[in-house]
Amino acid sequence: MQVLDAIARTLGLDQAERAHIYRLADVPTVPSVYTNDPLPEEIQTILDHLDPLPGAVLSARYDVLAFNSSYEALCPGFLVAERNIVRRVFLTPQCCNVYQHSWDDLRRMVAYLRGAYAKNLDDPSWQQFIEEMRSESTEFAALWERNDVAVPVSRTKHIRNLAVGDLDMFVTSMTLPAVTGAWVQVYTPNGEVEWAKLHRLLAMSTEDRQRPWVEHRAMAHAAAAV
Repeated sequence: MQVLDAIARTLGLDQAERAHIYRLADVPTVPSVYTNDPLPEEIQTILDHLDPLPGAVLSARYDVLAFNSSYEALCPGFLVAERNIVRRVFLTPQCCNVYQHSWDDLRRMVAYLRGAYAKNLDDPSWQQFIEEMRSESTEFAALWERNDVAVPVSRTKHIRNLAVGDLDMFVTSMTLPAVTGAWVQVYTPNGEVEWAKLHRLLAMSTEDRQRPWVEHRAMAHAAAAV
């Protein structure tokens, strides 16, 4: 282990290259290829220049690492608590869920997550995350037991936004070599109607965008919280 660490430091290997030499040496404990290093500043600049297209950088575990103002307007539900899309999709009531997801959407999401998890078997934070999801969501647990493996693909997503109504958005997923394990999602309106809704949403004040969500939670969930 110490010899491999020394070789990696001498050669200046990045996390992915370091993990690769550990596997070649058949070392049972492979360092995670995913890091918590801050994103390069230029990544946020690129996201900001994507406006009006909503864009975000996600970790392999679906943590939202960075986003632009259009993404914040379109998907406010993903930017609460620990900003993890898997948690928000599986643990948020359907009426408040940003993704109007089908079973196939959920299956694909969990399958991709399993593929990433396989590269982080020795990472306690990954183990804790998966166990928490399995215990908190029976739907997630059932999909996890299927043992499917997949990668992000470009596809249409049905996005719920209470301020302007549902939008069909084409989601393009791209890997981000500059940040190990991270990838980018860019949302493109699927037609003129969706473009008009997005422009109307972005023209609103933050207060006007948030008001329908606040009113919905007060009407639909206040009684349950008592």
